[in-house]
Amino acid sequence: MAQQLTAPQSEPMVRMEHIDKTFNPSSVNEVVLFQDFNLQIQKGSFVAVVGSNGSGKTTILNLLCGSLPADSGKIFLKNREITKMKEHRRSKFIGRVFQNPAAGTCPALTILENMALADNKGGSFLLQPGVNRRRTAHYQEQLAQLHMGLEDKLGIQVGSLSGGQRQALALLIATMTPIDLLILDEHTAALDPRSSENVMELTRHIVEEKNITTLMVTHNLKFAVQYGDRLIMMHRGQMVLDITGTEKSQLNIKDLTEKFDEISIEDGN
Repeated sequence: MAQQLTAPQSEPMVRMEHIDKTFNPSSVNEVVLFQDFNLQIQKGSFVAVVGSNGSGKTTILNLLCGSLPADSGKIFLKNREITKMKEHRRSKFIGRVFQNPAAGTCPALTILENMALADNKGGSFLLQPGVNRRRTAHYQEQLAQLHMGLEDKLGIQVGSLSGGQRQALALLIATMTPIDLLILDEHTAALDPRSSENVMELTRHIVEEKNITTLMVTHNLKFAVQYGDRLIMMHRGQMVLDITGTEKSQLNIKDLTEKFDEISIEDGN
């Protein structure tokens, strides 16, 4: 009988291996957050992360982006170790959208200038007398996806946009050039409910269209249930829930809220 061969599993896009992280070590305020923490994320997965304050969810993002060093352990992205890589170097292949709509764009520059800078991320670029006007039609095409009329407002300063418009633009800018990982750092938390819904639908569209591996931290349990193919709940530096596939698609907000309330009571909240 011929031997049946099985296809090798693809290498995860993200690997965090044996991560230790302690804040304020050797002080009265010492907090041991991660001890031998491990996480893998498959290519193309959209992972929602929830948890109470101090649970470790934002620390995961900061460790991946390089804004916070691990005490020990290794971090890999696309099978490339980035543990010691500087944050600005990681930004060439990791896009990040922050909670504050002002953090992902330059308010004093126009929409056109912001997009031109993002378009040349990682390249040698000087903002000379103008920008490459030949790319204007491409920028307008990209902006039209937002359905906010911004494609006709390339010359206005980004600082004059509403929070929802600015966050949508930040999301577009973060994904304009090819990236390996998109980090969403509570990117709808500062928006009104309608703007939040709009930005999440835009997020879904961009992530699916470009097949971007995505890690989203959110306090919005509805969004955590509604979006993505995997949900992780963090508590005291550990994953107390890790749900994927059919189980994730069948999850409802009530189940998640009960679990969230359970760990909150445990922490005295």
